[in-house]
Amino acid sequence: MYRPIIAITMGDAAGIGPEIIVQSLAHRDLYDLCRPLVIGSVQRLQEAARLVGASSSFRAVAQVADAAFVPGEVDCFDLGSIPAGHPFGELSAACGDAAYQCIARAVDLAMRHEIDAICTAPLNKEALHAAGHLYPGHTELLALLTGTPEVSMMLVAPNLRVIHVTTHIGLLDAIHKIEPGLVERTIARGYDTLRSAGIDAPRIGVCGINPHAGENGLFGNGEEELKIIPAVLAQQALGRKVEGPLPADALFFRAARGDFDLVVAMYHDQGHAPVKVMGLEAGVNVTVGLPVIRTSVDHGTAFDIAGKGVADERSMLEALRIATQLAGHKAAVPQ
Repeated sequence: MYRPIIAITMGDAAGIGPEIIVQSLAHRDLYDLCRPLVIGSVQRLQEAARLVGASSSFRAVAQVADAAFVPGEVDCFDLGSIPAGHPFGELSAACGDAAYQCIARAVDLAMRHEIDAICTAPLNKEALHAAGHLYPGHTELLALLTGTPEVSMMLVAPNLRVIHVTTHIGLLDAIHKIEPGLVERTIARGYDTLRSAGIDAPRIGVCGINPHAGENGLFGNGEEELKIIPAVLAQQALGRKVEGPLPADALFFRAARGDFDLVVAMYHDQGHAPVKVMGLEAGVNVTVGLPVIRTSVDHGTAFDIAGKGVADERSMLEALRIATQLAGHKAAVPQ
């Protein structure tokens, strides 16, 4: 079985990223699935290991070919960007810049096909901005670094997958931005991603914008008819199993019980809230539409608990599992 090389970016070093990485890589069976390579700081990982009581050793590598991928011996592409003893739980431009540099290096390695996928620990947007990197988050940064004009955010939780038409913009701006072309492209990106993960005929449910999906014009100003229905019809014309627009509350219930493989949410909170209710600890963020595979934890830097050794690594483990699944399936398909 092919074991893909997964680059794990450390995220904001003042957050829980170093701790959940160390805890995840202490699961020795993970190495049966993939070859993990951390991009960040050996010294910071060592500090995190002391916090969580991990017995792993850490080895700095200068290139991917130097990594041994041995359980208990964590390989780290050391960028040397975090001062020793830097406090946990405190926002800083230094950590924001280091998080950016980790992402930039991972993208470079992925675009040169030295790694198979990227799995990211959380960064802090305020720290990123303090360092002069003015991006809303990972998704937009990855799109720019890979030269991708448009991407989508997909969240994966136990029994539920959600892809978003819009994400980090205000609700009024989101409604204005939604149009048939964007909705159709989002559905198509979700369809292609599930196909690449081995689901041959994905069943996709599309949310409405208004309560009850507009109730045949009773609520809203015809947004469903103008912005969503043309996209659904276009996808159905391709023979794809797409239904909608459907009332979001009922659709998420039906998806969670197995009626759909994917829900298309129109805006950030419409999609995020159900996923986080279903399982924040095991939630995963997948960036769809990039030329590289990228997964991430579905939580933030948690400055309030960073450095206390109590962070939960389950979302990171699941993100690594999904990255492995996507990368392994891609490698098995003749190019």
